[in-house]
Amino acid sequence: MKTTIQHNNITFQVDLSKPIDISIPLSNTNANPIAWYIDKLVIEPVKFDEWVGKVSSGMSSTNFNNIQFNPHGHGTHTECLGHITHDFYSVNQALKQFFFIAELVSVELEDQEHDFVITKEAIENALNGKKPEAIVIRTLPNDADKVSRKYSHTDPPFLAEEAALFLRESGIKHLLIDLPSVDKEKDEGKLLAHKAFWNVTDVKNLNEDARLDCTITEMIFVADNVKDGSYLLNLQIASFENDASPSKPVLYSILEVK
Repeated sequence: MKTTIQHNNITFQVDLSKPIDISIPLSNTNANPIAWYIDKLVIEPVKFDEWVGKVSSGMSSTNFNNIQFNPHGHGTHTECLGHITHDFYSVNQALKQFFFIAELVSVELEDQEHDFVITKEAIENALNGKKPEAIVIRTLPNDADKVSRKYSHTDPPFLAEEAALFLRESGIKHLLIDLPSVDKEKDEGKLLAHKAFWNVTDVKNLNEDARLDCTITEMIFVADNVKDGSYLLNLQIASFENDASPSKPVLYSILEVK
């Protein structure tokens, strides 16, 4: 199913029948990734006294599950600046458009005194002058166990403050990354990369030039067979009135540009 899209005076084609899903599914198994010191998510049938909402139990005509999860700690999620502000802001209100031109880049991590960091130089070199609406960052090495890794207390790699500032100054509005956070796991609450990307200078009294319509998506996974380059991104979220929502970012290869 090919479609032609006109965007910013450029015409291009994509094949909607060939989506590239870069989300990690939520599962109540040990294969699910976990971050931020929480237990694995729970998916279980509703129970009323002796009744169990599960067809195989013989008591119900439907499967009727409760799900308990944390969007930040259990898988791919998209968040708005409400993640770090005193006042409430909802990602469901922040994200009102869902298709963007995105640049997928693979970056090597730099060892800085035993921290592995995505530097401004790495991002700048990977973009090579491009200023897309969204950036998808794949860190190297791209181990397949990212889809099930237990991140708590492991000090995962993170994005340097200068790199996040560069992304903001480049006009990139949507940042997607294959890490549990753009910031260092234990940073004394500084959240330097979050604040730099969203341009939040005061979390208690939000500055007028804060980037209310920009998002960060964390814990994605981009397989090795997906090449770096430009894509059409469909950034899908569930309609939660919350600072973050589980999400399903999908890429489409750009076939022809005019």
